Amino acid sequence: MASGDDSPIFEDDESPPYSLEKMTDLVAVWDVALSDGVHKIEFEHGTTSGKRVVYVDGKEEIRKEWMFKLVGKETFYVGAAKTKATINIDAISGFAYEYTLEINGKSLKKYMENRSKTTNTWVLHMDGENFRIVLEKDTMDVWCNGKKLETAGEFVDDGTETHFSIGNHDCYIKAVSSGKRKEGIIHTLIVDNREIPEIAS
Repeated sequence: MASGDDSPIFEDDESPPYSLEKMTDLVAVWDVALSDGVHKIEFEHGTTSGKRVVYVDGKEEIRKEWMFKLVGKETFYVGAAKTKATINIDAISGFAYEYTLEINGKSLKKYMENRSKTTNTWVLHMDGENFRIVLEKDTMDVWCNGKKLETAGEFVDDGTETHFSIGNHDCYIKAVSSGKRKEGIIHTLIVDNREIPEIAS
């Protein structure tokens, strides 16, 4: 029978002489554009150790060690609106795995295609700073650099205007009918009486 002195090599509160953290099992990285910004999702999958780690914007969200089942799902939330995200882990053949990301139950590709129909995004540089402005067309919420802004809606002769401020700059998003059913409503960002071009999605 072993005495307490010659028991395990590692005590519970001691770490091994080498760092396991440096032995990364990073298998997938995705950039996901949400209203509050672009979020980086990283996934580590240790196929020999059974480790699964999910990072969102560099912050560890999930860590599971010694999982015997190497396939499955990991679900977590991203961004200010706590958007549901799921990483699916599927075996392709032998010890090869496929990793897919779903956002709100849709594949990332489908989600981004749908998002380009439901949002408008503008990027501009003012007062030495970059600003990313996103309009959610279904709710008319306006986001700037990750924060939802206070807005005031107003009806005008040819449509609506959604007014807000960025610093001491007067801004509004003008919504007018295109006159074409397929195009629908055209949204234009105006900052200090100057039109800002939309970025391509």
